[in-house]
Amino acid sequence: MSRKYKFHEKGGAYFVSFATVNWIDVFTRDLYFAIMTEALDHCRKSKGMEIYSYCIMPSHIHLIFRSSLGDPSGLMRDLKGFTSRKIMKTIRDNPQESRREWLLWMFERAGKKNSNVKEKQFWQQNNQPVEIWSLQVFEQKLEYIHNNPVKAGFVTDPIDWKYSSARNYGNNDHTILEIDMN
Repeated sequence: MSRKYKFHEKGGAYFVSFATVNWIDVFTRDLYFAIMTEALDHCRKSKGMEIYSYCIMPSHIHLIFRSSLGDPSGLMRDLKGFTSRKIMKTIRDNPQESRREWLLWMFERAGKKNSNVKEKQFWQQNNQPVEIWSLQVFEQKLEYIHNNPVKAGFVTDPIDWKYSSARNYGNNDHTILEIDMN
């Protein structure tokens, strides 16, 4: 990556956002949402990721997380690397994907513009983590994450966005993705 995450407090909690290249709306099918939630769940269960909040939007992801193993940068690298390969393969192999050629062309085009990429690029690389250093910062970022689908006009109540931890907090609904609320 040309611009690396700067996680100064390795054991701290962070707010991060990462977007697809060119802000392409990839997360428009349950299949792609499932890849993202399964990857987050795997990181939670097997890689020491504590997830306090999340929201998966059509072109980007918001998270508040902590690495219990003290390697938030490696955790994000692995999450983004795995999901980019898996989602691009799924797009390529999905006969129902009407935008397949265009999407793959856009990822290839983005990859050619980046000397650090061998073929295709799925995620943007210029992300900046924000350390959660107080309860006030946590609450501010939590509200921002949960209200993102409302501000985008997709729903009128944050709880109605299927791929958001607003459902975990508001309805105690952990069916999409379990989070760490304690």
